[in-house]
Amino acid sequence: QVQLVESGGGLVQAGGSLKLSCAGSGRTFSSYAMGWFRQAPGKEREFVAAISWSGGSTYSADSVRGRFTISRDNVKNTVYLQMNNLKPEDTAVYYCAANVRSPVVPGGSQMDYAYWGQGTQVTVSS
Repeated sequence: QVQLVESGGGLVQAGGSLKLSCAGSGRTFSSYAMGWFRQAPGKEREFVAAISWSGGSTYSADSVRGRFTISRDNVKNTVYLQMNNLKPEDTAVYYCAANVRSPVVPGGSQMDYAYWGQGTQVTVSS
């Protein structure tokens, strides 16, 4: 089992940057692919990005590709989401989660993820 805690959210102007962190506990953290999701007010939670257990493969949603970068440091048991050129439509609560289905090719289906963090708020002003 893995416990996850997100941090790094905040208020930023459009065009700005933020780096989110997701710290995991437990010896098995490095064996999981990890994903970031977000939920905007009044909308369903959606996939943002995912990374394989080794960090060798990454995947991202079309809406963030080229602006957001997912990475991980298995020594520190931490996954990151670097967000650049933020837009007001990026405003949401951001969650990280562990992919319990595949450590190598993590998809974007929420059904494949467990051990969700509590989320961190990102607000982008125009």
